Amino acid sequence: MTDVVTRRAAAVGLLLGGLGTPAQAMTVTPAPRRVVSIGSCLDVVLTAVADRGQIAAISHFSRDPDTSTIADLARTLPYTRETAEEVLALEPDLVLASRRSGLQTRMALKAMGLRVKEFGVPESVTASLKQVRQVSALVGREARGEMVAARIQRALVEAAPRPGQRPLKAVVYQNNGLAAGHGTLVSEMMERCGFENVAGRYGLKKWGAIPLERLLADPPEVLLAGEAWRGAPTWADRVIRHPALVSLEPSTFRASFHQRLLYCGGPVLIQTAAALKKAREDAWAWRGARAS
Repeated sequence: MTDVVTRRAAAVGLLLGGLGTPAQAMTVTPAPRRVVSIGSCLDVVLTAVADRGQIAAISHFSRDPDTSTIADLARTLPYTRETAEEVLALEPDLVLASRRSGLQTRMALKAMGLRVKEFGVPESVTASLKQVRQVSALVGREARGEMVAARIQRALVEAAPRPGQRPLKAVVYQNNGLAAGHGTLVSEMMERCGFENVAGRYGLKKWGAIPLERLLADPPEVLLAGEAWRGAPTWADRVIRHPALVSLEPSTFRASFHQRLLYCGGPVLIQTAAALKKAREDAWAWRGARAS
């Protein structure tokens, strides 16, 4: 009898011990209460998925309307100039850092024991959606990240050309003649939205400048042109202001494609898709009017 009781007690003990393991595995790490972002593209993702109260600071670059899609919102939030001293003073429990932000700042923050998560700039839509989900998981807002990802995917579907419509040959042309070649996020967006990126025929591989002379000698069907910086003309925007570009009009449609849509993924892709869709539709309408 004693042996039976002992065996039953042992069985109960094993059962209770087994029940304890899942409970321990279900322990959830608390969502961070103070998040600092040092990277303008990460700022966009963070402000889309985190609670406002979680955001201790974002980058000062996001306050510039010439380069940021969230400038109005960014001006209502605390910011840093991405120095280690500023970030440390905020006492964050999570720092989101772009690998393009200052290396010394990132090293100093890690050396001080802060939790730093580093991200590269996504070069595909798939990578961008992954980054949205990673950031939302880090701040404990996975469901919100899925909502943002769904909005991006819906915007891409809405911006896609109709079946059978041939892609228009196009190049991005920004300040200083900057253009995006293949292997970039904006190039994939162009292709998804009804364009063929022909930057390669000007000798461009990934990022680089297309000389104005080469563009004039071999114009594309569509020029996705940037806009001049606000205020007085600058040396950088002299190319997109150049009067010689007017001579392209008989064969090239010039569409507006703001430079703030050029680099970032995440929620920015919603605006990028809409801008490219409009450029495509306007270009086809322009071509139709000229043909009639």
